[in-house]
Amino acid sequence: MPPRMLKFAANLSMLYPELPFLDRFEAAASDGFHAVECQFPYRWHAREIASRLAAHGLAQILINTPASGASRGVPDRGMHPDERGLACVPGRESEFRSAFLLALEYAEALGCSRIHAMAGLVPDEADRERVRDVYLANLRWACEAAASATCDVLIEPINTRDVPRYFLNRQDDAHAIVEEVASPRLKVLMDLYHCQIVEGDVASKLAMYVPTGRVGHLQIAGVPERQEPDVGELRYDYLLDAIDALAWQGWIGCEYRPREGAQPGGTSRGLAWMRIDRTAHSQSPRIDRPERGR
Repeated sequence: MPPRMLKFAANLSMLYPELPFLDRFEAAASDGFHAVECQFPYRWHAREIASRLAAHGLAQILINTPASGASRGVPDRGMHPDERGLACVPGRESEFRSAFLLALEYAEALGCSRIHAMAGLVPDEADRERVRDVYLANLRWACEAAASATCDVLIEPINTRDVPRYFLNRQDDAHAIVEEVASPRLKVLMDLYHCQIVEGDVASKLAMYVPTGRVGHLQIAGVPERQEPDVGELRYDYLLDAIDALAWQGWIGCEYRPREGAQPGGTSRGLAWMRIDRTAHSQSPRIDRPERGR
């Protein structure tokens, strides 16, 4: 069997939970990762993160927008516990723009070319068409703002079991929005964990959407417990072969909670699925530093 040519990135918001965040960069590099992603880097100065990236030869390939308005004054800068983004929320357009500009500032400082613009929760009794209009307008604005930084804007369907009332849940809806916004900067973040919970038929969804060029990033985790991809109901050996057969050139983010939790070394021991993949296919997944931009 020919080797898979896949590139894996460590999600440092979930992996290595026994370590302080800034120490996770070294741990990821030691485990063979050449790229990392994280959800919310805003508790740390960009220069601190950039220094860790440089010290360990890592590329930052994805960050999220703040989950709440960057101007709300919460201690951790945009991480209000009751919010999951602002892009769809009527009346908070200025907060979304401030939050996106903060994400863009970090992306430029870190050499990161992908920002996930979190959609947010549908307000109680809101008119869904109004919510969708706000979402589209905010995404168009974000794509224009990101153009000068050669940065892609990603939208992610998220399951409502984990995040009730989240606006965007299905792959077909996400792709329809990308087509309607009609910006080359807007792409879909296809998380196979969320896709399986909401829709299933994951291999067919990959075959349907990856060739369109509208998928900007993939993420993986076991279902239903969001642990390593060798745990649960999805057969990732089959799915990774399917992704490779589609000639996927992007990154695959390992966004899962290690089954050993915060036990020292638990994340590293849980990477056996990736080491087995390397042995079975004669070489490690190709993990090259990405070029900045599209």
